[in-house]
Amino acid sequence: MRIEEDVKLDFGDVLIRPKRSTLVSRKNAVLERTFKFKHSNDTWTGIPIVASNMDHTGTIAMAHVLMEYPMLTALCKFVQSTEWGWNKNIIRTIGLEENLDNLTYDSPTAPWICLDIANGYTERFCDFVEKMRNHEATKDKIIIAGNVCTPEATEQIVLAGADIVKIGIGPGSVCTTRKMTGVGYPQLSAVIECGDAAHGLGGHVMSDGGCTVPGDIAKAFGAGADFVMLGGMLAGHKECEGEVENDTMTFYGMSSEEAQIKYYGEKESYKASEGKKVQVPYRGNVADTMEEILGGLRSSCTYAGARTLKALPKCATFVKVNRQLNEVFS
Repeated sequence: MRIEEDVKLDFGDVLIRPKRSTLVSRKNAVLERTFKFKHSNDTWTGIPIVASNMDHTGTIAMAHVLMEYPMLTALCKFVQSTEWGWNKNIIRTIGLEENLDNLTYDSPTAPWICLDIANGYTERFCDFVEKMRNHEATKDKIIIAGNVCTPEATEQIVLAGADIVKIGIGPGSVCTTRKMTGVGYPQLSAVIECGDAAHGLGGHVMSDGGCTVPGDIAKAFGAGADFVMLGGMLAGHKECEGEVENDTMTFYGMSSEEAQIKYYGEKESYKASEGKKVQVPYRGNVADTMEEILGGLRSSCTYAGARTLKALPKCATFVKVNRQLNEVFS
């Protein structure tokens, strides 16, 4: 047993310090980025915000809206549709049970594939990433793999063949992994440390979970995230899966008892439920929420003196705050 003495930080533990800016207006902040990847020869240009591959948010309807910005939508792996093949802004999600020989790609314009499991620390997971990079069906794809939260694991996954490593163990609003297992890592520090590790090898990171307000998204990008995945912030919209009842929608974690029963028929006795079900307010069109998010992100760049989103990590200085006091005024 050992204890690390360094304090690790979550989004709520810091603020971005404002500094001199040459931007005349927040509308001049450039949020689009062009990415080249370590292993794939493909490129992508857009605003690097991603709708989570949960069944509530990772829908075709969500993709139709977000591609207009353009942003990415990671379809839930249980989505029964071939529509994912028609656009470069849709990510197909698979698990370790996927038979790669059965994968078909109807269009070369759909380059993304995400290997998504709760625990990316198993040898089986890393072996599967390497198998994907060498398999005929996936060798040229932009491969996203996760989740992990430490730099050593990030490096291992990049070296195995992933272009983007998904970062986050337990920070999601409907994830209870930290409560049920005691395992996790504060998300801001995870992004800083894992981003540094990935970038040193020419890879990228995607922050997954923990953002509850637009300012958290700015902090994630400022910490070095190349992509930011959103679940709870996009929940409850017209484009989400689920019925509206009493002006609310049901939102649950993909490791919750509800999800296990829905997709596997039962909750195995050896498994704990590491997700919860909540009712979220119905919020109407997701486009309205995205405009608020992007407006906040442009303002963040302006305050930090970053002319582009790509420049935000170089411009951002974080100051630690009294979290209890910060929550009072938030």
